[in-house]
Amino acid sequence: MPADPLHRAGNPQRSTTSQPPSGSGASAIEVRRSARRRRTVSAYREGDRTVVLIPARMSEAEEQRWVTVMLDKLAAQESKHKRVPGDTELAERADQLSAQYFDGRARPTSVRWVTNQNTRWGSCTPAEGSIRLSHRLQGMPEYVVDYVLLHELAHLLVPGHGPRFWRLLDAYPRTERARGYLEGVVAADRLPHPPSARGD
Repeated sequence: MPADPLHRAGNPQRSTTSQPPSGSGASAIEVRRSARRRRTVSAYREGDRTVVLIPARMSEAEEQRWVTVMLDKLAAQESKHKRVPGDTELAERADQLSAQYFDGRARPTSVRWVTNQNTRWGSCTPAEGSIRLSHRLQGMPEYVVDYVLLHELAHLLVPGHGPRFWRLLDAYPRTERARGYLEGVVAADRLPHPPSARGD
């Protein structure tokens, strides 16, 4: 189903307002159902409220799924308009995350963006204490970048991906959502994009 996040067409048939997921950046979400809207889903900011427009025939489960998708799309679009943090700010963010989730035990010697990682989102060399993040993360929602930073910070404490490693990441409440986002990006890259879906 193609989605146009900035399209506002269609007269609302009924609307519902709810509280957004933690950290979504809006105080409330208003879902407006339209009988005229057949296939497209769209969303836009209206003050501190996020308005999501969906077809009237959509089920409650589809509505919930599309609200999450559109919140992430809006956040990604908005973050593209923000200045990309440099290596110094990235290192500062890593220190903040280490202090918040790992009691400051993960102490990287360097944290930087790299352009030669096209199959991995991040990498870490524990012996050197160095962390590298793929430039492909630039413009993605902050919680996704934070997750990748935390993932690599955790490797400074636990080299492999065993139970101890994942227990460390359990401290970050948006781990599953961030992993789902990245999996979605990978899946979308592998799929052919029909003309109607380009530019979303």
